[in-house]
Amino acid sequence: MARHVMRLPDLGEGTVSAEVIAWKVAVGDFVREDAALVEMATDKAVVEVPSPVSGRVLSITGVPGEVIAVGAELAAFELDESVSTAVAETVTPTPPRVRTSPAVRRRAHEAGVDLTRIRGSGPGGRILAADLEQPQTALQDVEEIPLRGIRRKIAERMVTAKREAPHFAYVEEVDVTALEALRQRLNASSAHGLTYLPFIARALINVLREFPQCNAHFDASRQVLRRYRAVHLGVATQTPDGLKVPVVHDAARHDLLALTREIRRVTEAARDGTASRAMLGGSTITITSLGKLGGIVSTPILNLPEVAIIGINKAVERVVAEDGRIAIRRMMNLSSSFDHRFVDGYDAAAMIQALKTQLEQPECIFTE
Repeated sequence: MARHVMRLPDLGEGTVSAEVIAWKVAVGDFVREDAALVEMATDKAVVEVPSPVSGRVLSITGVPGEVIAVGAELAAFELDESVSTAVAETVTPTPPRVRTSPAVRRRAHEAGVDLTRIRGSGPGGRILAADLEQPQTALQDVEEIPLRGIRRKIAERMVTAKREAPHFAYVEEVDVTALEALRQRLNASSAHGLTYLPFIARALINVLREFPQCNAHFDASRQVLRRYRAVHLGVATQTPDGLKVPVVHDAARHDLLALTREIRRVTEAARDGTASRAMLGGSTITITSLGKLGGIVSTPILNLPEVAIIGINKAVERVVAEDGRIAIRRMMNLSSSFDHRFVDGYDAAAMIQALKTQLEQPECIFTE
């Protein structure tokens, strides 16, 4: 009987390692070629790795949460064409072993206490009699969630961004009364369901022609700032797995309606887990918005290696002074962050002011 060793394959986009999320098989199971073997998390997404062969699983490497290097052994199989899935064995997971004495086990059983939910104070976590006397409400009411998968990647990226990039924020209020009127007129005449996002995205694409230093990446390994002619627009999107940034590549080639459709397509793919790795990478600048939850001001964290991120706060009607009179206008704040190593305060302010002009005079959005 032949033995086959499977090594973690390259999962794309220069991935050098991936995190084990969940095994779909156990040692002793028989698996068919291309059957789901394990879920692994890269920097961009959770991917399902298939079995390369048909055979019985001899060993697996890595528990959930463990990071495996590309090329390292992931699993080993015993190849035997005569083995049938009809007689494949199912391995029952071994329950966690509780370290304690028979007397403590008896007392716990009589009291209806689950020993697996008690943190022992004895050597090596051994549960002592005194531990049964401690109030257990705190332990029973607390859910411990391991930091794994996409959530761990998000946490690592946020820490890296704050540590490596000196952020500075710039906040400006924008009168979107005219933009709101235009949006309502367009929605009344069609079923496009336009939100503010595609208008802001289209306006941002326009102003980046004048401020290319904000549509850039910093390559830390080469100490080079890379400015992009094309705008690859990242749209920060909340998903069941956490925050993802799907990308509308070469966004400038889309008119307003096409841009609306593309934003909807990539964000829906991110939410339902069907986004490809290419769809989740390569952004040159990001827009982030909490919609109606957007609050008054936010301080978004850069999506490295980008050097700018545009934050959208909610639009509300406010009383403002207008030509010496009191007026009710629809106002919205833009809360944006920049990497101060490459974007000076003057340039950031000038770019946001140019964006403000486009949004307050929405006919400018459609002028090349």
